[in-house]
Amino acid sequence: MNSGHFTSFDNQDIFYREWNYQPQQKSIIMIHRGHEHSERLNDIAQSAQFSKYNIFAFDLRGHGLTKTKTSSVFMDYVRDLDAFSKFLYSKYDVNISDIFVVANSIGGVVASAWTHDFAPKIAGMALLAPAFRINLIVPLANEMITLGTKLKKGLIIKSYVKSKMLTHDPEQQKAYDTDPLISRSIDAELLIDLAKAGKRLVEDAEAINTPTFILAAEKDHVVFNKDQKIFHDKLDTDLKNYEVLPDFFHGILFDSGREKVYDKIVDFAEKCFNRSPKQPNLSPDSFSVKEYQDLQNNIGNNLNFKLQKLSLGNIGKISDGMAIGLQYGFDSGASLDYVYQNKPSGKFGFGKMMDKNYLNAIGWKGIRIRKQHLLQLLEQNIQILKQQGRPIKILDVAGGTGNYLFDIKKKYPEADIVINEFVKSNIEIGEKVIKENNYQHIRFTNFDCFDPETYKKLDFEPNITIVSGILELFGDNEMASKAIRGVTSISEKNSYIVYTGQPWHPQLKMIAYVLNNHQNKDWIMRRRSQKELDRVMSFNAVQKDSMLIDDFGIFTVSSGKINILN
Repeated sequence: MNSGHFTSFDNQDIFYREWNYQPQQKSIIMIHRGHEHSERLNDIAQSAQFSKYNIFAFDLRGHGLTKTKTSSVFMDYVRDLDAFSKFLYSKYDVNISDIFVVANSIGGVVASAWTHDFAPKIAGMALLAPAFRINLIVPLANEMITLGTKLKKGLIIKSYVKSKMLTHDPEQQKAYDTDPLISRSIDAELLIDLAKAGKRLVEDAEAINTPTFILAAEKDHVVFNKDQKIFHDKLDTDLKNYEVLPDFFHGILFDSGREKVYDKIVDFAEKCFNRSPKQPNLSPDSFSVKEYQDLQNNIGNNLNFKLQKLSLGNIGKISDGMAIGLQYGFDSGASLDYVYQNKPSGKFGFGKMMDKNYLNAIGWKGIRIRKQHLLQLLEQNIQILKQQGRPIKILDVAGGTGNYLFDIKKKYPEADIVINEFVKSNIEIGEKVIKENNYQHIRFTNFDCFDPETYKKLDFEPNITIVSGILELFGDNEMASKAIRGVTSISEKNSYIVYTGQPWHPQLKMIAYVLNNHQNKDWIMRRRSQKELDRVMSFNAVQKDSMLIDDFGIFTVSSGKINILN
């Protein structure tokens, strides 16, 4: 066994261990359950069943030998896993397709969120008693903990889970009770955030196509098995299995009879590793298409939404943000500019209060984070171009008013920028900014980004192209593919595409039935899972190399390299 540290997404050091490493071997990432640490996996990693695999594990934040403090944000643990997979590629030359994940309890939720939100092309995963919904035992416990987090920042609560609830094995019970590195408490905010993530993942499991083996413990008093079965049944893969282990407790990897569990995991992992990879295509996710059609057919438009729409039309204009949305469309460049500014304003005092609530909607919070992530990945690609001595040539295929591109222009005045935009009112706003700042080498064009002929008319050869906020407005992947194909047809060799996605949204129905778009129609969107979005890109020779996502799981920003020879 070897150990070390890797640097995660936020430059924090995370402790990890490695067993059995041999180049070209298949690899297994093991994720320990909450409270525990990677050293507890030592016997498993060195068992005969796993001897032919590279085994890797890391101590979650606030656990074991990782000095980085516990995070209250569940998504940080998912980002750590994604960063670890990239570290394994750079340090050990482990390809993502040669990775299988084994994860217990909270680790199972982390692995599930990774496959849902980041859509890594791993071989498969085994989820052991995944904690999609924790049995808090005390009635209204979740509500009381939520209240406690509001009353006391950084609230820590003691875990009720005892060793006898985890394993029948007396030696394993003693090992757990006497291990000084095991944490006996949990961050209350993290517990609440975990519950939200678990609910989201179970409801939206159709967005996951990773081969998955779920092992449930028959006598699990820590989590609910019902949610695990619902998750399994919804998964979008023909290679999946759900099995209840008779008489097992929650700590499956440490319970009596665990050697048989090892055999089951290895058998499933081999099926995953031997599976032929699917070729990229433009087939849409059927669950998402149905959801989109239901919105178009007004299914689920209840009295609550109708009253919200009526109220918006009658009094919404006293909120400046709502007024802009009503006039130009809530998806318009003008509306997004106002959301980015995030300065509540309105009439009669009450209007300003309404505006503040409007701007604090979870979707608009996510949009502001999306802008930050766009700038972050643009900056990353710009620095690569500068290191290569290449000029900066940026195209935005549907750039609205040009908002964040002016941030880039201000920092890199030498950048050559073309902003294509279909709505002329957005162009007028952007051109006014260009004139006021006397910006050079930046211009607007007014073409349809979904028309392949558009790209011939641009007279431009970009090395960074932005595709942001438009694909969810259209349900057709053929249409989306035309835009991507148009971009790749004019791009320099070794160029980048930065693209945004909306794999999940908690307010999809409200937006469709209450808000209007820039065409003064219902703002109906077809969200694409990250796996579908990446599939469309891959079909057009764009290979994703990095991705960012907000803490809510709503908006993603990805950077991909165009892998074609021009």
